[in-house]
Amino acid sequence: MASFPSRRWRWVLGIGAAALALLLGGRAVLGPRVPVWVVERRELVQRVVASGRVLAPARIQIGSVVVGRVTRVAVEKGDRVKAGQVLVQLDDAESRASLAQARSAVAQAAARLEQVEVVSAQVTTQAVRQAELRLEQAEVKLARNRTLAEAGSVSRSDLDDAIQARDLAASQLATARIQASAAATGSDRHVVQAALEQARGAEQAAAARLDQLQIRSPAEGVVTERDVEPGDVVQPGRPLLVVARDGPTQLSVLPDEKNLAFLGMGQPASASVDAFPDRIFPARVAYIAPAVDLSRGTVEVKLDVPDPPAFLRPDMTVSVNVEVGRDAAALVLPAGAVRDAGTDPWTLVVRGGRASRQPVSLGMRGEGTIQVLSGLAPGEAVVAPASTVGPGARVRTEPAR
Repeated sequence: MASFPSRRWRWVLGIGAAALALLLGGRAVLGPRVPVWVVERRELVQRVVASGRVLAPARIQIGSVVVGRVTRVAVEKGDRVKAGQVLVQLDDAESRASLAQARSAVAQAAARLEQVEVVSAQVTTQAVRQAELRLEQAEVKLARNRTLAEAGSVSRSDLDDAIQARDLAASQLATARIQASAAATGSDRHVVQAALEQARGAEQAAAARLDQLQIRSPAEGVVTERDVEPGDVVQPGRPLLVVARDGPTQLSVLPDEKNLAFLGMGQPASASVDAFPDRIFPARVAYIAPAVDLSRGTVEVKLDVPDPPAFLRPDMTVSVNVEVGRDAAALVLPAGAVRDAGTDPWTLVVRGGRASRQPVSLGMRGEGTIQVLSGLAPGEAVVAPASTVGPGARVRTEPAR
């Protein structure tokens, strides 16, 4: 009776050993289970990610060109200003007095010119008329003396005196006409005209000096810095205010130089700033620097923002995703499935139950994915790198996480 249980256990052990042998044999024949990814077609977008700053269109440093004492500062930091708006006023009492004197000198010169043109012209005109009358009288007297000389009533000397008087009157008329012409267009008028122009130049100089005491904004923009207060004595060349001029908004980012081959003018991008990370706005590549920064190994890229959001401020930190490539039906794999991707890329593809080494050529890179241009077909299973199997090994597949 005691031998029956031991026989029974021997049968159980034998059956278990046979099952284990069958299982191990099946694994040896079919190979281990390995995680795989399936090659598939889907849209792939390649982006270059970079960070940088929001650029101000231009920073204008505004200062004084003359020495002066500040009497008023009309703006605060952050104020919007218009072109020509007075920002800082310097003491202008002396300059206003100089301008008044210069205007008085202009008025005097203008009056002198009027005198030459009107009064002197009248005087010379009267002189010409008087000379004409004297000539007429001399000619009448000469004609009468000739008649009397023919009749023997006057002597020859009286006739000669009449001829000389006539010639003298003609000479005086010619002189009066020359003087009249000189008064209208000659040297006297030119001298007075030159004095008037000189006075006007002095007036313009005085007005310019007065205008220099009003420091104005050269363009529309926003005051970003203020370093002046009423009572300060300013010197030429010292920046008093900084104005960020209005204009097209641009972003400046510094992608790694390895991305230079993918970047091109006009490429679309999406951007956000650290202060508002959920507020995405569009941008477009407008400038790619012709040289690489040697110290950092980066290249400057500027992007236009056609519709800048109201929250953008100069020098804000910005993150940009530039779309450098898109394929609506790319053959893709997870990037980790490709081995030696930078030199001689290849994959372990499962074909006929075995892992086979397959060289591939690669294209664009997406977020965690990579485009396969040749070497694989849609639906093929590629062994994940977490597996330790090598080329030629028998394998069974299971989806990789």
